[in-house]
Amino acid sequence: KKTFIIALFTGLIEVLGTFLGYFAVKIAKVILPFALAFAGGTMLYVISDEMIPETHSHGYEKGATFSLLVGFCVMLAMDVLLG
Repeated sequence: KKTFIIALFTGLIEVLGTFLGYFAVKIAKVILPFALAFAGGTMLYVISDEMIPETHSHGYEKGATFSLLVGFCVMLAMDVLLG
């Protein structure tokens, strides 16, 4: 009897989670562009504030700058080619 009640409870939680996920997706379609823009801005801040100074402080300025530019160009090409 105890096992049945626990299984019933976990099954009900799954159904509630399904409906919650369904409604969250409807809301997320509106919010998604703004959330992605915020995430992109956050990553740019982290790179410019922490990663670039760290890579340039140990004598690898040329390699770090070249790698950053190559990575940017590869991502730009992937965005254009893959849509």
